Amino acid sequence: MKKVDFQNLILFENEDYLVINKPPYLSSLDDRHEAQNILDLAKMHTADAQLCHRLDKETSGCLVIAKNPEAYRHLAIQFENREVEKVYHAVIEGIKDFRQELVDRNLVATNKGIAKVSKEGKPAQTVFNTLKTYYAHTLVECKPITGRLHQIRVHLAYLKSPICGDTLYGGNPLYLSSLKRRFNLKKDTEELPIMQRVSLHAYSIAFEGLDGKSIQVVAPYPKDFQVLVHQLEKNT
Repeated sequence: MKKVDFQNLILFENEDYLVINKPPYLSSLDDRHEAQNILDLAKMHTADAQLCHRLDKETSGCLVIAKNPEAYRHLAIQFENREVEKVYHAVIEGIKDFRQELVDRNLVATNKGIAKVSKEGKPAQTVFNTLKTYYAHTLVECKPITGRLHQIRVHLAYLKSPICGDTLYGGNPLYLSSLKRRFNLKKDTEELPIMQRVSLHAYSIAFEGLDGKSIQVVAPYPKDFQVLVHQLEKNT
C-alpha cells in the first residue's frame, strides 16, 4: 500500500479530537504484515494520540482519535454508556424494505476471529433502515447500538441480507457483468469484482466534546464505494 498522507484523512480536528476518514485496507492498530497503521500515523501527528474505537481493516470511514488522556476517557465513558451515534452504510444482496428493523441477537466471537449468533454470546443490537433499492441490491443504513466484532455483518447475514463481498458471512462479490446487459470483457482477462472488499463504510459519528458541545462528522464514500453505488444507480 502506498504511503498514506495522514493530513489528507482528517475530517475534523480540535484541541482534543481528530476524526479521520480511514481508507480501506489500512489497519487501525499495529499489523505485522503492513508497514503503516492508523495509530502510528496519528502518533506522528500528535504524540499522545489514542484510538477511541476500531474499524476492521477492510472498512472505510469515520474513526475518532483522542489527542490527550482526558479526551480519551471522556469518549470512552460515552461509548460505555452507548451515547455515541455511529451510522454505517452497506450494500446488501436482495431488495429489502427495512424500517427501523431491530436485530437483537447475542454474538460470540470464536478464537479464529469469526462472530456468530449465540445465546451464550454478549448482547448485540443493530437498527437497519433502507436508503435506496436497486435492481437486485439495497443500500442500507446501519446503526449499531453495541459494538461487537463484525456485528453489522453478522446481523445482516442473520436477516438473510449479507453484505456484497462479505464472503466470510455468505455475501458474494458483485461483478459489473451481473449488472450490465451488454458487458464485454477483454479476451483472456479475468473479471474482478466492482469492490474487492466488504461493501461497508462508517458513514458518520456523533459524540460530545469536552466542552459539552456535540461533534458530528460525515465521511464521504471512498472511490470504490462511490463506483459501486454509481454502477448500481446506472444499471437499475
